[in-house]
Amino acid sequence: MTITYEWRGDFDNAALNSLHADGFGTEGRPPAQTDWRKRLERHSLGWVCAGEDDALIGFVNVVWDGGAHAFLLDTVVATRHRGQGIGAALVATAAREARSAHCEWLHVDFEDRLRPFYFGACGFEETTAGLIRLR
Repeated sequence: MTITYEWRGDFDNAALNSLHADGFGTEGRPPAQTDWRKRLERHSLGWVCAGEDDALIGFVNVVWDGGAHAFLLDTVVATRHRGQGIGAALVATAAREARSAHCEWLHVDFEDRLRPFYFGACGFEETTAGLIRLR
């Protein structure tokens, strides 16, 4: 099976909602009904879809400030496809495309358990940052 990576790839909202439910573990709850197409068109520089045959197996959203800064959100790989380098390939594609759009910086925040992925597999460097939880 060949995995493809597509910048601003076509996707079905239901498939992306299901991938998020699988990847982020909604613990038996039904997938959200997010209108991803509307959200991405409004807020994103782009996104990367990973596909195998006709199935969506990975995704990352690249939002930006309209200038030098891009931000990764919602990096997700289907649980049965993890450990194959798909997440790192999603991030590498996102970085390449953000660079092509003349962004100078690519930011990401993540849970501590994902440090080896982002710092090791993806090549991010540790920086000092701040965060305020709003809810």
